[in-house]
Amino acid sequence: MKIQEGYIPFRSYQTYYRVVGDLTSGLTPLLLLHGGPGSTHNYFEAFDKLAEQTGRPVVMYDQLGCGKSSHPADTSLWRAETWVAELQALRDYLHLDRVHLLGQSWGGMLAIIYLCDYQPAGIQSLILASTLSSAKLWAQEQHRMIRFMAPADQEAIKLAEVTGDFTSAAYLAANDRYMVAHAAGPVTADSPEFLRRPKQSGTVAYETAWGPNEYFPTGTLKNYDYTEKLTQLTTPTLVTSGTNDLCTPLVAKTMVDHLQHAEWTLFAHSRHMAFIDETPTYLARLTRWLADQE
Repeated sequence: MKIQEGYIPFRSYQTYYRVVGDLTSGLTPLLLLHGGPGSTHNYFEAFDKLAEQTGRPVVMYDQLGCGKSSHPADTSLWRAETWVAELQALRDYLHLDRVHLLGQSWGGMLAIIYLCDYQPAGIQSLILASTLSSAKLWAQEQHRMIRFMAPADQEAIKLAEVTGDFTSAAYLAANDRYMVAHAAGPVTADSPEFLRRPKQSGTVAYETAWGPNEYFPTGTLKNYDYTEKLTQLTTPTLVTSGTNDLCTPLVAKTMVDHLQHAEWTLFAHSRHMAFIDETPTYLARLTRWLADQE
C-alpha cells in the first residue's frame, strides 16, 4: 500500500501525519485519534491491514505534544481546545471533507468533544473505542477494579493518592500490574514492529491534561462529563471495548444508553486496545461497520 507521511502547519508548530492508501479512492477515509493524551499514532499501524484488505484509506497522526509532532514547552496548550483545533486543521489541510472518525481512549473523548461542541460537517460515522463520556465515572470504575488487587497494591495506590507522591517503588509496581491487567501487556520481541519501535510519548501533556495515572484525574480534563450531551448526537456510532478493559462494561454501556444510534461490540479477550489484542476479529467487525455506513 502507498504510505504518505508529512507535516501540517499548526499555529507555530508542526503536526506529523501518516496516510495509508489513496485518499482519491472514492471510499470515505478512516481518521484515527490516538489516546493519551500523548500516546502517539504507533499502535494504529495495526489498521494498515484494513487499508490493504479493503482499499479504504486510513489517516493517523501524532497529536501536538507527542511522537513526531512538535513538543511545545507551553503547558497551557494541554487542554481539549488545542487538540480540537489541531484536528480541524488536519482535516482542512488534507481535504478530509468526509470521514469515518475513530477515537480510542482519550481520542474518543476528543471525538465526543469535537462532535458535541463544534458540530463538524462530514462525519459519516463515529467509532468510540475503549473510551469514556465521564471522567468521574471512569475514576469510579477504576477504583472498583483496584479493589480486586492484592491488599499491598491497594494500599500503595491509596497512599499515593492521599500523599500526592506517585514515585514510590510500591506504587509504581502496583500501577504497572494494574495497567498490564487492564491496558496492555509488555512489549516483547514477538510484538509487532510498530509497538517495538521507540517513540516519544507526551508525558507532560498526559500529566497536565489528565493526571498521574488512569484512575486519579487531576488535570484540565478532570471535570470532563459529556454523558448527557451524547443524547444530542445523531451520527451512527459503534462503541467497542474489551472485557478486561479500563473502559469497563458500565462505562461502555453508559455511552450506548445515551446515544441515539449506537451499536456495541464487546471483545471477549481484550484489554484497552482490542485492535491489538484481537486484531483480526476487530478489523473484521470494523470492516463490516464501515461498509454498512458507507
